[in-house]
Amino acid sequence: MKHDLFNNIHPLRAISPAAATTDDTAWVGQIIDTQGFGSLTFLLQSGSLADADAVFAVLVEDGDDVALGDAAAVSDDLLQGTEALAGFTFADDNETRKIGYAGHKRYVRLTVTPANNTGNAFISAVAVLGHPRLAPTANPPV
Repeated sequence: MKHDLFNNIHPLRAISPAAATTDDTAWVGQIIDTQGFGSLTFLLQSGSLADADAVFAVLVEDGDDVALGDAAAVSDDLLQGTEALAGFTFADDNETRKIGYAGHKRYVRLTVTPANNTGNAFISAVAVLGHPRLAPTANPPV
């Protein structure tokens, strides 16, 4: 294979795999520092979604404060794909979604918020930083 993706991406934990959520508590992701990279894509994965009417909305926020004390919802024109397409419904067991960030703020966070969830729900996400200023990227990622 000619093309090298391996040395040109830096995957980070965004939302850790965890025990099933059985209520409407949001999964608030890790704050991702984009310094040194030219792109960011979040990859989301659902496991079993047991509730028959639950929906899982996605929100991408950004800011310049390391703790995201200045967090603001990212405007649609700075997203690749839409938050609606990145979300899940009860019918989306074991599926994946993606949403890209094309803004200029240093820190970015992903949040997934369930509604009508009373059954077991499993959601996780990975942040994939790309277009590094320096390659190859570290393995394992740090």
